[in-house]
Amino acid sequence: MQQFIDAAPGIRLWTEQRGAADAAPLLLIMGAQASGIGWPDPLVDALAAHHRVIRYDHRDTGRSTWSFEERPYRIADLAEDVIAVLDGLGIDRAHIVGMSLGGMLAQMLLADHPDRLLSATLISTMALSTTPYTRPDGSTVPADALPGIAPEVLELWARPVEDHGPAAEVERRIEHWRVLAGDQLPFDEAYFRTFEQQVIAHTGHHRAGTAHGRADSDGMLRTDRLAKNTVPTLVLSAPADPVFPPPHPHHLAQCVRGADLAEIPGMGHALPPAVHTLLAAAILTHTGAPTA
Repeated sequence: MQQFIDAAPGIRLWTEQRGAADAAPLLLIMGAQASGIGWPDPLVDALAAHHRVIRYDHRDTGRSTWSFEERPYRIADLAEDVIAVLDGLGIDRAHIVGMSLGGMLAQMLLADHPDRLLSATLISTMALSTTPYTRPDGSTVPADALPGIAPEVLELWARPVEDHGPAAEVERRIEHWRVLAGDQLPFDEAYFRTFEQQVIAHTGHHRAGTAHGRADSDGMLRTDRLAKNTVPTLVLSAPADPVFPPPHPHHLAQCVRGADLAEIPGMGHALPPAVHTLLAAAILTHTGAPTA
């Protein structure tokens, strides 16, 4: 079921629900410039066998309002959009799953709205905390000294994005996924080609969005409140992630009080078919879904 939610004056967010209406809600939060269908259908369907699954388009993605040029907003506003989605769908509390920027938004919700969450799963993201990372040998590393984004990703992001039509844009995005997916799993070019064609069809145009990279990111740190977290939290480590490589997941698990840590072997900063089954199983185990 698809539905639009009014999140703020002039801002409408596209949402989709799958699964039984009376099942425990599970809301999926995608990364920067990624629409809700960035969560692949097979993964969503696996989760929807046990949950009322909601995915939605951020502002300036997919079918939601593209408004940044006229009304700039903060990253913090994207976190509050999650609460607006829950309110608009009449959901008091939900399990949430956030990837990349979505994982940062999920941390902001852990800190600011713990009463609205049943659990949180954080994937391929970094800690919104200044707490140092403690290595296995007991030595520490300042949070801002942890490994940065891989040079090949930064080089890709630095290239100007020119509009040469839908076909060329699909090829550009495939090359982007080839780098983001990492080097531990074979790259499934056919899958990502079909995926991006679906994203463009869903959005209604092939223009590349840049709003989230320009949005005000001040005030995102939640060091103290994450250290006092009481919401069951799972951090999923992607060992081949070129954006937030290890030990970022281990650091995040240290920063969020009580967080568990698990690994999805071979995973990078992408959701190819090879990781769907393991990812769904990890999420469902954490939410306590009766999968047997």
